[in-house]
Amino acid sequence: MIAIIDYGMGNLRSVQKAFAYLGSDARITDDAALIRDASHVVLPGVGAFRDAIARLRETGLDEAFLGAAGAGKPCLGICLGMQLVYEWSEENGRWDGLGLFPGGITRLNAPGLKIPHMGWNTIRTRACPIFDAGQELCVYFVHSYCAAEVRDDVTAAVCEYGTPFTAVVSRGNVTATQFHPEKSGSVGLEMLRRFAALK
Repeated sequence: MIAIIDYGMGNLRSVQKAFAYLGSDARITDDAALIRDASHVVLPGVGAFRDAIARLRETGLDEAFLGAAGAGKPCLGICLGMQLVYEWSEENGRWDGLGLFPGGITRLNAPGLKIPHMGWNTIRTRACPIFDAGQELCVYFVHSYCAAEVRDDVTAAVCEYGTPFTAVVSRGNVTATQFHPEKSGSVGLEMLRRFAALK
C-alpha cells in the first residue's frame, strides 16, 4: 500500500488517481500508524514552505515520513514535497526543513522570465529509481522556489529556467521531483509506475 501523506497542503486526489490508474493501492492519510504500515510513502505539497513544515511538525507527520525514509521504504516527494526534504528554505524567511538532502531552497533566478515557473519544460536525467540516465523528458512545473544547486551526488535531473536548477533529487530510497509527475502525462505516469514497483 502507498501512503500519500495528508497534512492539509497538497494536490492529493490527483496523485491518488494517478496511482489508481496504474493499479496501485494508494491511500490519502494523516494516520502515522498507517504510514508506518505502508510499503511506499509519498510526500506531496502545494503552497508555502513555512506553512507546510509547520503543519508537518504540528501533526507529527514529519516524524512519520522520516521514519519511513529511515526504515528504507521507497519515499517520493512531489513539488513542495521535494523542497521540504532539504535542510532549509528561504521562502518568506529562513526555515528548517526535514534535512534528508544537503543545502536549501532559494527563489528561482530567472531574469526576464515569469515567476512562478508554470507549464511544461524539459529535464535532462541521470540514473535514479524512477527513470534512466540520458533522457530528455517534458514535465509539468508550478513553482517559484527551487534547489538551485546542481550536485553530482544527489541531483538526478536538471531543468533550465533562466539558469539550471535541480529538478529531481535522489539518494538511496528517497527521490523527489520539483515538477508534478501526476500532471505530466504518460512520462509522469511511467515515473509513478516505476516508483510503485520499487521494493
